[in-house]
Amino acid sequence: MTDAARTAPRRAGRPLEKVLSRGRITIAALEVITIEGYGGFTMSSLARTLKVAPSALYNHVSSKQEVLQWLEDHVMTMVDVSGFGSEPWDAAVRRWAWSYRDVFARHAPLVPLVAVLPVTGAPETLKMYETVAVGLAEAGVPGETIIPAIVAVESFIFGSALDANAPADIFDTGDLADSSPTFTDAVRSQDRTSGAAPADAAFRFGLEALLAALESTRSGPHA
Repeated sequence: MTDAARTAPRRAGRPLEKVLSRGRITIAALEVITIEGYGGFTMSSLARTLKVAPSALYNHVSSKQEVLQWLEDHVMTMVDVSGFGSEPWDAAVRRWAWSYRDVFARHAPLVPLVAVLPVTGAPETLKMYETVAVGLAEAGVPGETIIPAIVAVESFIFGSALDANAPADIFDTGDLADSSPTFTDAVRSQDRTSGAAPADAAFRFGLEALLAALESTRSGPHA
């Protein structure tokens, strides 16, 4: 081989490995959102972070919506399901629910996606559901009750994740206090007596009510 052949530049062409992947795009999206917030997240900002042209990005993902779906599935890995199989069933559900609420309170714009996202194509989400379903089944919750129970708790979690981002004075009746005296007094009573943040107090109250309902469904040797 001549010296010229050895030093000739490599021909332009398709790289041997893909520059982009679902995992790399997802992590980059989380990086953009951490720095700029969901409002600043665009396909252009994602392409800049990945140091590729937007057209290259669209060769791997169809839309911003699809990236957010990938991100949602990634965020599910942050939800703590470690209590199932190692703690009493109710302690495991509490750990899961509080963790789930806290994770999506930090990623509230994903809540509308989670509520309608099919588990097909979302392996981490499905893994979480399987862990919870196994835990409930082993606790003696009837099979026909497991999905309604998960949906009920999850719906409560989603609403609570949004509530955790609500302004502290959301129930301040202001000049309308005289027209709603009972409600206004209840708000003031909560402010005087609750040692926890209002969103946390409400979440604890609702979660314990759901756990009591689940307890009433349990049967067999686990009851």
